[in-house]
Amino acid sequence: MEKLDAVCMLLIAIGESLKKLDEITNGTLLPKYPQIDWKKAKELHDIISHQYFDINAEAIFDVCETKIKPLSDTIKMIIEDFE
Repeated sequence: MEKLDAVCMLLIAIGESLKKLDEITNGTLLPKYPQIDWKKAKELHDIISHQYFDINAEAIFDVCETKIKPLSDTIKMIIEDFE
């Protein structure tokens, strides 16, 4: 359970960071990278934060297995585009 808690905290931080990034760029940056479903990535923060006791560990595992690498690659691309 502790590992699930740790992973969920990191996913909350990612979602919150994406929300803030979208806010400070007035919603103009993330749509330039449509390979990520930004809405769902940001919503995961809310789901974990507000429905924590209903979290499906398998769904979280699936997010980690299938979504984190593409998200990481896209974030790296965004950073490179700004350098």
